[in-house]
Amino acid sequence: MKKTDPKEKTDGIGAGFQEETKYTREKLQGHTLDWNAMPDTYKHYDNPLARIVLPKPVTKGEKDIWKLITRRRSRRDYNSRDTLDLNALALLLWASQGISARWGDTLFRTAPSAGGLFPVETYLNVRSVDQLESGIYHFRPADFDLEFIKKGDFSKGLAEAALGQEIVAEAQVTFIWSAVLARAKWKYRERAYRYIYLDAGHVAQNLYLAGEALGLGVCAVGAFFDDEVNGFPGLDGIEETVIYMATIGKLPEPAENL
Repeated sequence: MKKTDPKEKTDGIGAGFQEETKYTREKLQGHTLDWNAMPDTYKHYDNPLARIVLPKPVTKGEKDIWKLITRRRSRRDYNSRDTLDLNALALLLWASQGISARWGDTLFRTAPSAGGLFPVETYLNVRSVDQLESGIYHFRPADFDLEFIKKGDFSKGLAEAALGQEIVAEAQVTFIWSAVLARAKWKYRERAYRYIYLDAGHVAQNLYLAGEALGLGVCAVGAFFDDEVNGFPGLDGIEETVIYMATIGKLPEPAENL
């Protein structure tokens, strides 16, 4: 088998990305961390429309994890007329990025993150959740609350930005995950991009399993017009940019019958 010359020019930005983010002994030589320049781990809005304290996640009645893994599917058929319970939403948020333990000033989360840097932020497009107005919300894991940042029903517009995928318009909630790039690049430089996408995958899988446990439909969405989706939570697409989404929907019949 012919070996590829690493110095040979690669075709396409994807292949170039893979090559440029490789670790080599030469690239890592002399690299040290500037602790004074470390970005904040948590994002807050100074003047949100409101802050909504989420109900404490109740994880009693545990389901068999092996059965959940076996049953996990991307579910796209939702009962759009139904409303999602706020307690269920709180559990989904906790399972995907909540605080699972504390050790001094260190907060551990339910999904792993490279270097414990947690560059992924969670926004919600809420269409139909009890006790919440329709609009865009920002999740704060450490405070376990939601910041209400934009009022209105954006589901149809978000669906159009997701290449016309109707599941986004019919879902009770759509999770919108962004990356604060500096959090990961502070330590990992160009390699950070690889870790950010891995982090997002960890978060999404936790959401899938939690959705199965609650009898809800979950479907990850990777196809969207990036800058259009960035506009919904008001991100610049440079320092912070949307990288992944997932719909949450009430199923027309119990998940175990599907």
